[in-house]
Amino acid sequence: MTADLATWSDGVRRLSAAIERLVPRAVAIGVVSPEADEWFQLLMRKLRPQCAAATPVVAAVVGGTNIGKSALFNQLAEEEAGAVTPLAAGTKHPVCLVPVQAADPALLQTLFEGFVLREWHAAADALAADDADLLFWRIGKVLPPRLLLLDTPDVDSDAQVNWHRADAVRSAADVLLAVLTQQKYNDAAVKQFFRAAAAADKGVIVVFNQVDLALDRDVWPEWLAVFCRETGIKPLQTFVVPYDRAGAQRRGLSFYAVGVDGRSFVEQPVDVRRELSELRYDELKQRTLGGALRRVLDPQDGAEHYLREVREVGERFAAARRALTDARRVDATWPTLPAGVLVDEIRRWWDERRSPWSRTIHGFYWAVGQQITKPVKRIWNGSSVDADPLAAFRDRERTVVRAGIERLLDELDRLAEVGNDLLRPRLRAVLGGAARAETLARIEQAYAALAPVDAEFRELLNVELEKFVTQNPRATSMLRSLDAAAAFARPVVTVSLAFTGIVLPAGDVLGQAIVHVAGQTAGEIATAAVVTGGGEALVGAAGTGLTHAAAQLFRRLQVEHVRRRAAALTQLFETELLGELLADLERGAQLSASEEFRDVQTTLAELRVACAPTRR
Repeated sequence: MTADLATWSDGVRRLSAAIERLVPRAVAIGVVSPEADEWFQLLMRKLRPQCAAATPVVAAVVGGTNIGKSALFNQLAEEEAGAVTPLAAGTKHPVCLVPVQAADPALLQTLFEGFVLREWHAAADALAADDADLLFWRIGKVLPPRLLLLDTPDVDSDAQVNWHRADAVRSAADVLLAVLTQQKYNDAAVKQFFRAAAAADKGVIVVFNQVDLALDRDVWPEWLAVFCRETGIKPLQTFVVPYDRAGAQRRGLSFYAVGVDGRSFVEQPVDVRRELSELRYDELKQRTLGGALRRVLDPQDGAEHYLREVREVGERFAAARRALTDARRVDATWPTLPAGVLVDEIRRWWDERRSPWSRTIHGFYWAVGQQITKPVKRIWNGSSVDADPLAAFRDRERTVVRAGIERLLDELDRLAEVGNDLLRPRLRAVLGGAARAETLARIEQAYAALAPVDAEFRELLNVELEKFVTQNPRATSMLRSLDAAAAFARPVVTVSLAFTGIVLPAGDVLGQAIVHVAGQTAGEIATAAVVTGGGEALVGAAGTGLTHAAAQLFRRLQVEHVRRRAAALTQLFETELLGELLADLERGAQLSASEEFRDVQTTLAELRVACAPTRR
């Protein structure tokens, strides 16, 4: 292996691996796969398998329809390996002759990645129609040890599958035997094929077939000049072969060397097989691999062009994400969890930390108090039926949810009409037809299953209350004593308010009830009292400092509940209406910042530095 190949090898391996990781993610956001691009085929089918080891030189006989490619191939092979047929586009699959030294299916699969290898049995094998990209191979009798020879499908066939297979052969080949005729040297499809070969710096040997040595001697140099000018090809050598149908059938065609410009006619035929055997294989391999790498690194048509496509599509996804994010923003005043519900949660937390006998006594009198104070609650609420603060809270919250979703749906409808072309069809898919009513029904159903106080909020409440206790150790110790004393006093105390749990002296039920429902002060006193279970005794003994801290805790828990509740309901909306759309937009927007994208960029930059001294 040459020094240059050794330098490129690791970079090519890393680049091909990074490209293989990037392509599926890019395809998922709508970027067309580069598998049909010349640079991709050269990277995967030429550079990756051949940079890491010394491999044979691949020479392919290529050209248009009905120009005698298979006849020339058979003569070079000295056997009937390719089927000769008068039908256009007869050869549908490439046929490869290999020397004994290269008769290794694993090596051949490496050289011809993308093809399905089949052992050759008859010349007609290559004529059979098959959707698979087949390549038939057999050992060649007269080939030099490091030369593989291929017969190929027409490059200008009406069957597009033949174009694909011919392009794949071009990517794998080191040398192309370009078979041309007076009718085909200036054909558009033929020139397009060879322009790609010139861009990859392939070695090309031009063969003008079916010429008249006497009449065409002055014109084939002009044919060659036009072909080279139109394609960029610089021939390694040029041969002419006279029209000889009988000679083609018996493999007796004559090749005449005419020089790289077509004007140096040699009167005696030459042995083209010997010419091929004397090719400088290492130089050819270095040239074709270097040309392939330069094609991959081409800033206009190589891998960098593909990265630009990925980046541009990613920017469209980012714009769609921003538009959708703005559209789904809802300004709403979310209702707070009723103080009584939060108080019950705090009381439950404190009750779990009481001694068993204290818990039993307080629990019994709490239940008694719930029943005794029902008339007080009805009078205070101005209703003859029990008021359920949690039900009222859920009604208020449901109203906010419905109003918010309606506004969002209206905005998304508008965005579906005027948004960008990436977002518009996606939104129509989730908003069209009966989707709007179905969405509202799903969200209502999902909301009904959403607990007002969930396990995560209870965990937060437990953490905050434990912190509160830790930060007020002396007061907490005193409050535990008061709680124990209150347990002894329960049998002689009148009642405990059902919605706070505060132990109250006899005769003061209504007065304390008014205090505890009057506003912010009521919330502060209720919280402090519930945390301690000590009621008035706490306020008198611990002072306003602990009461103020408890009030701050209460407010903090209320705010956090609102924040979490709003986030949960927003997530519910996104899940039920937008599904994976937001996640898809985020993935698309972030792809150009992904590790796969950066790996391709970095490796391309390193390879440019590595091959800069060899650029032409």
